[in-house]
Amino acid sequence: MASTKDYLDYVLEQLGDVQELSHRAMMGEYILYVEGKVFGGIYDNRFLIKPTKSAREMLPDAPMELPYEGAKEMLLVDELDDRALLTQVVTAMADELPAPKKKRK
Repeated sequence: MASTKDYLDYVLEQLGDVQELSHRAMMGEYILYVEGKVFGGIYDNRFLIKPTKSAREMLPDAPMELPYEGAKEMLLVDELDDRALLTQVVTAMADELPAPKKKRK
């Protein structure tokens, strides 16, 4: 099942205070970026983020789920009402994520 644009719009609205937030559609799903770094995505209308140290600490009860078959497990963010917490989590994650790889020409 592909994710809906409405769900993406809702998640992006909740993350509206995050600086340098962007997204890209990919095979019916959406990849989410902060400062040009992948931090999560929308998969089957589920908001999943990488299980960084700060994300696990700030969302200790978040279950781990697979975004798709063969992928690494990610944290499911199913409580989207606390905009301030979501902003804190994504902002903290930005410092822990690796820089994007340079594209070869």
